[in-house]
Amino acid sequence: MPTDCISYPETNYFTPLILDYLSEKKELREFYNRFPKIENFGDHIAEKKKSYDHSIRKDLLDVLQHQYSKLAVSEKTKNNIESLASENTFTVVTGHQLNLFTGPLYFLYKIISTINLTKQLKEKYPNNNFVPVYWMATEDHDFEEINFFNLHGKKFKWNSPDKRAGQTAVGTLSTEGLEEVFKLFSAEIGGGENADFLKSLFEKAYLQHDNLTDATRFIANELFTEHGLVIIAAGDKRLKKHFITYVENELIRQISHKQTTSTVEKINSLGYNIQVNPREINLFYLNDEMRERIIEREGKFFVHETNISWSKEEILQELKEHPERFSPNVMLRPLYQEVILPNLCYIGGGGELAYWLELESYFKAEEVTFPMLLLRNSALLQTEKQKEKREKLNISISELFLKQHELINRKVRKISNIDINFSPQKEHLITQFQQMYDLAEQTDESFLGAVKAQEVKQLKGLDNLEKRLLKAQKRKLKDEVERIATLQNELFPHRSLQERQTNFSEFYNDYGNKLINKLMAELDPLESNFKILTFGKE
Repeated sequence: MPTDCISYPETNYFTPLILDYLSEKKELREFYNRFPKIENFGDHIAEKKKSYDHSIRKDLLDVLQHQYSKLAVSEKTKNNIESLASENTFTVVTGHQLNLFTGPLYFLYKIISTINLTKQLKEKYPNNNFVPVYWMATEDHDFEEINFFNLHGKKFKWNSPDKRAGQTAVGTLSTEGLEEVFKLFSAEIGGGENADFLKSLFEKAYLQHDNLTDATRFIANELFTEHGLVIIAAGDKRLKKHFITYVENELIRQISHKQTTSTVEKINSLGYNIQVNPREINLFYLNDEMRERIIEREGKFFVHETNISWSKEEILQELKEHPERFSPNVMLRPLYQEVILPNLCYIGGGGELAYWLELESYFKAEEVTFPMLLLRNSALLQTEKQKEKREKLNISISELFLKQHELINRKVRKISNIDINFSPQKEHLITQFQQMYDLAEQTDESFLGAVKAQEVKQLKGLDNLEKRLLKAQKRKLKDEVERIATLQNELFPHRSLQERQTNFSEFYNDYGNKLINKLMAELDPLESNFKILTFGKE
């Protein structure tokens, strides 16, 4: 499978903050611990080994073995779970929402980046073990973000009859109502060996499991168990109890808000957009019916938009007896992850890394080792036929990533048999007007305004003529323009990156497990390039 690539800046899809982080810009150095280079992991392993509370490993192992008790797992996954009991075992983590049928393609890229990094670490540091972990966002409550996936340009949406949808943790939601989605998906995906696998995967996950957590774990395990992926749902009381001290600090001392507020101001002052603004208390209260913010007023604690309230002593007692009811939000979840896991590196998308960069000073205040932050791999998948079309249309890879109107305008200018660029005429006009400016200054300076107005008018006229000529050429070259637009629309659905829109099943149906195997072979987590991968028709 041939591979091309493009730099992240050339794609025009990544923020200045992430691009500057990737280039290790010195202004950002204070917002992270170590940059994720293979040679930097040695010191990080030593630091994490010293700072991590290894007594947590027993509970971690017990919880994982319980969660996997009803799943068929590979020897590699089983060994990875058991290895977590050893002080020489460390994790690499990626996290993701419980999107219906995995959601967009980058679900695969996140996990594959994580698995591949553990392989590279094992080669470099053979005396240690490295476990790839998928952290399921089971406590998220934003149902509308996860209840659909896109296939063949169609949206498959789950209208859950569970009245708690959108109110409480999505991981607890019943899978009821997914029978209808399964019927529509089965009709769309068609027949054949790969299609049958996909239908079976969907059916076993959602129609044979009672809740979204178990269904998502089943899918991720089926796709990646042979690669040793370990999947964790971290809401278990046995894990949450190890976070009690930090939750108490959040409730009483509000450390995260104090620490991250100054960091946010610094990042803002450097001209970057802030991903997440911290709250005074970054916790939710969680039960079967709701996940709502905890707020504090005049020494009392309340659950937002409910009648639930506590005194300081009462809420600390509630925390001690039921730590599982205290759910970290996006600003606190990273700390929870790093407290309970012997983790070295977090792999995420640009948006995730942006909010992680707000947290380093908070971690330092809580004396928890801040993980390395690695941008997940990104890729564009194209068929041999699409590649041939692109080459026939003489579109370079970098041009493919342009906005569509920019791409079409550029190609029309290139293939036209007349010159649509009026820059020489504009330069000539500017030269002529400069002579008139000189003349006005020598005679009557009040004439300068009239000269400027006329210059602007005539330059605007040339702009309009250029646009009209370009529009006329687009009509003349209509077939070529349509082919360019069609190709780009295929590769960039909804004018967005393919990986943020298209479900993996669209490609799995054509290529089967070779899709995952090829991605495993081609995606290097430490290589900072956007890959373009070409698949031949099976």
